[in-house]
Amino acid sequence: MNGYSYERGAAVKESQEEFDMLKELELEFIHEMAEFFKVFGDSTRIRILQALLEGEKNVGDLADALEMTQSAVSHQLRVLRQNDLVKYRKEGKVVFYSLDDEHVENVMQQGMAHLRHKRGYHE
Repeated sequence: MNGYSYERGAAVKESQEEFDMLKELELEFIHEMAEFFKVFGDSTRIRILQALLEGEKNVGDLADALEMTQSAVSHQLRVLRQNDLVKYRKEGKVVFYSLDDEHVENVMQQGMAHLRHKRGYHE
């Protein structure tokens, strides 16, 4: 066996391993995307995110606006926090929630624009 065929075989094997790793990362990313969009599959969480589009609010304000218990709102806020869709800040004993960043706002705005466009909803 000459060195050329061995080196070429090693290069092909290394190339295949890189391809497999990229494919695995791509599949992991797709899985994370699916998990990200699952969070939007709950109407209560959508209502909370929609309320936070107006600006930061505390749990009491959200509960009043959504006509829900503070406990129910807190539970959904925990899910949204764990998925990096909302963030919080404390002011004394009061905790204020807001959208995590402009990407979350964009996803919400784009989703609403799409539904208005495709289903004829109006603002």
